[in-house]
Amino acid sequence: MENIAKKPFRPVDLPVSVDYISLLPSISKAHAALARLDATLDQLPNPRLLERSFLTHEAVQSSKIEGTMATIQEVFEFEADFDDDISNKKREDIEEVLNYRKALEYGVKKIDQDFPITENFVKELHKILLTSVRGASKAPGEFRKGQVYIGSHGTTIESASYVPPEPQHILEHFSNLEKYLNEHKEQDALVQIAIAHYQFEAIHPFWDGNGRVGRLVISLFLYKQGLLKKPWLYLSEYFERNRQEYYRLLREVSESEKWNEWIIFFLKGVEVQSLDACKKVEKIRTLHDATRDRAMLMGSQYAVNFVEALFVKPVFTRRSIQKIAKIQNYQTLANVVEKFLEAGIIYDLDLKRERNKVYVFENLMKLIA
Repeated sequence: MENIAKKPFRPVDLPVSVDYISLLPSISKAHAALARLDATLDQLPNPRLLERSFLTHEAVQSSKIEGTMATIQEVFEFEADFDDDISNKKREDIEEVLNYRKALEYGVKKIDQDFPITENFVKELHKILLTSVRGASKAPGEFRKGQVYIGSHGTTIESASYVPPEPQHILEHFSNLEKYLNEHKEQDALVQIAIAHYQFEAIHPFWDGNGRVGRLVISLFLYKQGLLKKPWLYLSEYFERNRQEYYRLLREVSESEKWNEWIIFFLKGVEVQSLDACKKVEKIRTLHDATRDRAMLMGSQYAVNFVEALFVKPVFTRRSIQKIAKIQNYQTLANVVEKFLEAGIIYDLDLKRERNKVYVFENLMKLIA
């Protein structure tokens, strides 16, 4: 958001006027792709099979935009206590990812309870995001009380690319955004969240974590509007792949009120990510069916249960998967694990490790990475 710097920027109040005629082709494609994703998810025998993997993938991608370098496998390995040689930096990166997933899960729960997306709702998301990680000293759950600015490392406020509103104006701007999200009836909900996402980033209400909170709100708004039965459309991967264009288009809304260019970019992201998620879900369903068929030939009444558990927890210890697999007897569980090892369905992550063995369902990890 360049050359408006020098003094704090004040975004215009919402709603704004947009040219819906020029947006119609993009709106149509985005909604068609969303409907296809919803239909694909409807065909899953058990949506819980994908929930944790999809949430974690989004958490990794959103955190990556902020410079957090942790892969989905590293996150799952950390949760399975396979972190003997992990550095403090990597541990902090993984904890940031896990906080993002917790915040998303919290938001979904609140939406299910019919909570509106309000100031307090957003502050709660922020508080979860910044708990016990690098941003813990940056007022988790509270709007900033000082001025911030955006620019490359070492930039001064005089040469910053963007200076958000002064802290005394945050409540005024956010109140307008809250009303727009919950009371205004935009002609199209995808256009509405595209506009709202820009506005949130322009207000920049927190000291840190604004990008992650803004991306969380996208998924939660789409879910609340009933555009998806499960909140499994995430745009962080699209924003990361097109990072320079993403920031350029946000900047151009601030500089020149080029709303349509930004909205078209956003709608393209909805289309691309919906179709990508469809392909991923279909591949995972194919893998699930094939793995289940192999398990049924193993001669164990618990093998099918174990397959279901693998799709929920693809990196695991015997103890961590036992309850999910619904196998009460530990020796029975150990026997099932051995059968899956012999079949090459799962692998031992460290053959030298003698206690608390960690295993990985590699075929699934390849699909969700």
